Amino acid sequence: MSTGKKQRLRGAVAFITLMGVVSLFSDMTHEGARSILGEYLNLAGASGAAIGFVSGVGELCGYSLRLLSGIFADKTKKYWTLVIAGYALQVLAIPALALIPENGWVIACGLVILERVGKAIKKPAKNTLVSFAASEIGTGKGFAYQEFLDQLGAFLGPVILFVIAAIKGTGDLFSTYRLSFAVLGIPALITIALVVLAKVKYPHPEMFEKAADAPTEFHTQKSFVLYMAAICLFAFGFADFTLITLHAARTEAFPTSTLSLLYAAAMAVDAFAALFFGWLFDKIGLRALMLSTLCSAFFSCFIFLSGEPVLMGVGIVLWGVGMGAQESILKAAVTSMVPKASRATGYGIFECSFGAFWFLGSWLMGVLYDVSIPAMIAVSVAAQLAAIPLYISSARLRQKAE
Repeated sequence: MSTGKKQRLRGAVAFITLMGVVSLFSDMTHEGARSILGEYLNLAGASGAAIGFVSGVGELCGYSLRLLSGIFADKTKKYWTLVIAGYALQVLAIPALALIPENGWVIACGLVILERVGKAIKKPAKNTLVSFAASEIGTGKGFAYQEFLDQLGAFLGPVILFVIAAIKGTGDLFSTYRLSFAVLGIPALITIALVVLAKVKYPHPEMFEKAADAPTEFHTQKSFVLYMAAICLFAFGFADFTLITLHAARTEAFPTSTLSLLYAAAMAVDAFAALFFGWLFDKIGLRALMLSTLCSAFFSCFIFLSGEPVLMGVGIVLWGVGMGAQESILKAAVTSMVPKASRATGYGIFECSFGAFWFLGSWLMGVLYDVSIPAMIAVSVAAQLAAIPLYISSARLRQKAE
């Protein structure tokens, strides 16, 4: 290996690590907040309907705006501007929740939506910057390493808030949650400092990836269309974790005080699954995604057909496996299908489509949960398994094109 190649490789690994640490502190902030947000909004005066509506609007805005931010990133090439602005808006909205007055649920709901908008602004640009460096070390490994650090933060956030609640007590729960959001201001500020540092140290990450003889504008290839159809089906069948915690609470399978730790455990599984399946993707391509889908497709059977803690635990592990594959392989595959110059648009389409179908699927499964749990499970499993033939077709078209 030449000296220049070694330097590029070291630089790519260092950049991915730094961006992974940024994600760690960012996820520590917003995933920690997510573990208590529903109850906090309720204590601030929001009804269940209002909480559900705001959560849905927040996610819909957060995903639909990614298409616009991705197109804007490709047109202007201002990747770092979008990344820094998006991170700042996303993480600063969390400690601001500590400042709302009692019965200030309308303000709190506005901050929840702002946090999602911030994520939408930075996500396609950030994935594009990471893809440039990941192409140097293997896209699967690159995104897997990023996801591992990301989910380490998602694990630590709820655990920190659990410790705060244990120390301060839950006699005045609104006050305890306020303190929790204030404490999350520390990783929020660290996130902003680190992302600015990353911009200063690596102002042009696109230099990690050599430009290939490929179209500079986004063109819809059939393999990409089939791939998008597959991930939309996968997303439609992949229940949001809030439904899992709701079922755990209703069945009393776990003590209420430990519900946030269930999410932390799922994130821990997610982190290690991302590492494994990312490595596997670099070895066998989209077949790794087919394998991960087969592993995770039946999580709902274990979780929702029984109130047994052990079986629910197995289901949560399988859910974490699916989530880890989603966050590593799905993004890595986009890198190989979309030209470098228009990759942010590709990620925008990916994020927007995935989010829209996850929203629709979660809404439908929430409705079915109240009507017929077996029907909900059937929809979840069938949608995920239906994605596999489309993955196969997309992979075959990619092989023919190469």
